[in-house]
Amino acid sequence: MNDTNGPRALLKRIRVWLVVFIVCLVLSGATAFPLVTEVRLADGALDGWAAPLADAFPGLAEWSSRVRTGLEGADARAPYLLYGTDWLAFAHLVIAVAFYGPYRDPVRNIWVIEFGMIACVGIIPLALICGPIRGIPFWWSVIDMSFGVLGILPLLAVRRLIKRLEALEALEAAEAPGAVTPTAPRTSPA
Repeated sequence: MNDTNGPRALLKRIRVWLVVFIVCLVLSGATAFPLVTEVRLADGALDGWAAPLADAFPGLAEWSSRVRTGLEGADARAPYLLYGTDWLAFAHLVIAVAFYGPYRDPVRNIWVIEFGMIACVGIIPLALICGPIRGIPFWWSVIDMSFGVLGILPLLAVRRLIKRLEALEALEAAEAPGAVTPTAPRTSPA
């Protein structure tokens, strides 16, 4: 069997994809903790070195300023509201830990990959329903939905690789010396 398509090579490819996905989840979660600082930096950049971007997309600069004002106000008057983004960060980190299961045993834990795919699909209706309710500009909801689209792509690749690994493992088990092959049930003479 070609080593590049063998079980070890497939397992390595699965693990590389999973590490990338886990790192992205952790980074996404970690960025939700210092939200006020990040928004200040982003809004300041749109007034400074990223001004050409703000000029090209004036709605982005207006939205950034509005979000900064809202977050700074919440931080000053009701910092407990930002506790919700701490939980958002925590959820990302916990979900990232769940993907260690498929890293260890992809075939047994393929359900975690499928759970992640369902979550990625769920981002779209959430953004389309809650975005307008919360006064989020549609273009920002499109950015939010892109996380679901981009997130599902590596998970689809991983799922496909896991299914291939599962088939190879079943084939190797069937071809192993001393493997028991299913036989037709015997009937007793009448």
